[in-house]
Amino acid sequence: MTRIRRAAAATALLLALPLAVATAAPALAAPASATATIQASVQLELPRPTGPFGVGRQLLHLTDQDRTDPWVPSAGPRQLMVSMYYPAKPGTGGPAPYMTPEAARLLLDAKVPGNTIPAELVADTRTWSRTDALPQHGRFPLVVLSPGFTMPRTELTALAEDLSSRGYVVALIDHTYENSGTTFPDGHTTTCVMCGKFGPREDWANLDASRAKDVAFVLDQLTTRPHPAWRYARLIDHDRIGMAGHSVGGAATVPTLLSDDRVRAGVNLDGSMDYGVPATGLKGKPFLMIEHQMDGGKDASWTDAWRNLDGWKRWLTLAGAEHHSFTDIPLLAGQLGLPHPPTTTIAPERGIELTRQYVAAFFDLQLKGIPQPLLDGPTPGNPEISFHS
Repeated sequence: MTRIRRAAAATALLLALPLAVATAAPALAAPASATATIQASVQLELPRPTGPFGVGRQLLHLTDQDRTDPWVPSAGPRQLMVSMYYPAKPGTGGPAPYMTPEAARLLLDAKVPGNTIPAELVADTRTWSRTDALPQHGRFPLVVLSPGFTMPRTELTALAEDLSSRGYVVALIDHTYENSGTTFPDGHTTTCVMCGKFGPREDWANLDASRAKDVAFVLDQLTTRPHPAWRYARLIDHDRIGMAGHSVGGAATVPTLLSDDRVRAGVNLDGSMDYGVPATGLKGKPFLMIEHQMDGGKDASWTDAWRNLDGWKRWLTLAGAEHHSFTDIPLLAGQLGLPHPPTTTIAPERGIELTRQYVAAFFDLQLKGIPQPLLDGPTPGNPEISFHS
């Protein structure tokens, strides 16, 4: 979330799976004996969603014929893969895989130097969503999720599944050429063309703005009448749309809220806001900021944003966490036997639990109008969370 963290994320190919981005962290590598044990016995698994609904999942391949890919113009129109999660009837559909083996291999090779962990272990991570499950009846708020730079969309699967189980449709976007690997329906997998290519703050602001365009296009495809791109688009309540993201994905909520009146509320999970909140604010839209606790002071972009925000706002800090504690990554790394950054004291499961609680509370308040005392101030049940005033 700080400039150092953001820069570290840009050079993530040199770092290990749980990205210890507050410092120049050493690479992680499991000993050969540990790797052999991992290969023989481990079954990776995400935490169970906490809501009353089953979770369905469908994959969308979308092509923006009106926009040339900003990073690889020779590729032609911008193409995106989106995982759609939705409230579903329990017991319908089939198990949804976590990711493709090739995308998993690219992720492991990028994050674990000298990697010998079989890609299938990550690809076969147990999820709680079901492919092509029958949807629940009704209309539900939509939350768009955007992952961190260099990271595939799957890093936010646990959050996406939980939101859907609580009564949300979720569009989880892979931003092509900005992550370790995106697999398309024809079987080809793109790589991180842009890794290591962003330098000045203006570069990152342009990346945030590009993601806002990706989000706008996805919303166009999901809400266009009478022929939306998704089979179950009827589930979406067009008047209740929000966005959340991790790292750069969280930072991209700012240009999205400024440019797209369909998006009513935003959450930034630990992302430096290089596309800054202007002095005029975010059109009064509510905004939640959650950071991991660190040494060395606050990110100036967060301090500026906090001062300029003109609607409902909260700034929370998660003690004992690191940059990826809001995602699946530390959980999977721990299950693989990889060490955590030495400064991390919060358990990966707890990081996911708290992220789910506060993100869901925010959207329940802002998109469903349900009062949320959890957001009013510190609570004894969550001593890791502090409120900025």
